[in-house]
Amino acid sequence: MTWTLIAVLILVGLLFIVLEILVIPGQGVFGILGLLVMAIGIYQTYKVYDNTAGHIVLASSFALSVIALVLSLHSKTWRKMMLSSKIKSKVNTIDEHNIKTGDVGKTISRLAPSGKALINNEYYEVHSNGEFIDHSENIVVIDIEFSKIIVKSKN
Repeated sequence: MTWTLIAVLILVGLLFIVLEILVIPGQGVFGILGLLVMAIGIYQTYKVYDNTAGHIVLASSFALSVIALVLSLHSKTWRKMMLSSKIKSKVNTIDEHNIKTGDVGKTISRLAPSGKALINNEYYEVHSNGEFIDHSENIVVIDIEFSKIIVKSKN
């Protein structure tokens, strides 16, 4: 096995580990594969060359791994990759003058347990207390919690 092939194995293993940490977290497949490929490169160095070369490759692989992780976790790296736009939308706000407890409306979609309803000639996202309410059924508002309208079937 040549030095070029050993270097490629170690660099590909390091790339897989960095990908596992930064891009594809959660599964562990690329991290394990990266460790395995790096271990094969280091093992081949010990096997083909002598112990001194193996120790040098092991120490340089460790140092290269630490440097790669520090550089990839550096804040300027994240600023280049992160989304910089700001969210300007708001949560569904409810005007308490337009809708009150006891108002009657009609479902526009099936409430399973949430959906759309027409109340006082305006469309709202509404929620039931766990029950399923079919399309085009009459409903009544039983509670308004912040931006959440709780309804029940009028039947």
